[in-house]
Amino acid sequence: MKTHRSLTPRQEALAERNLYTAIAALRDAEEVRAFFRDLCTPAELQAMSDRWSVVDYLSRGLPYREIHQLTGVSVTTIGRVARFLATGNGGYGLVAQRLGKWHLHAARAAASASSEPAAAPRRREGARNG
Repeated sequence: MKTHRSLTPRQEALAERNLYTAIAALRDAEEVRAFFRDLCTPAELQAMSDRWSVVDYLSRGLPYREIHQLTGVSVTTIGRVARFLATGNGGYGLVAQRLGKWHLHAARAAASASSEPAAAPRRREGARNG
């Protein structure tokens, strides 16, 4: 994460909170789309879209390699998403549940997926890990 040497940790936390407040003020998917397209680079949007697509596949219990074949997302990134599904802040699961995309065995799938060994990832052209 980029650090601003001129900002205190409190100022950085406030800036982050202000961003979340701005996102929460948006009314629908089209407004969110417009905001994120102004806020993020195409590569940042692709990275976030990739991670979000992995959540659904992990919740269905698909193995890392199959998810990689379906999405082109690196095995390393898939593992990172699985780790956050299992032990993160709960955001992936909360949104997936609200959207009806959370499968009954999702927690078990994420937990077992996080123990799957990682292979040397192949990156898609122009894709970023993370």
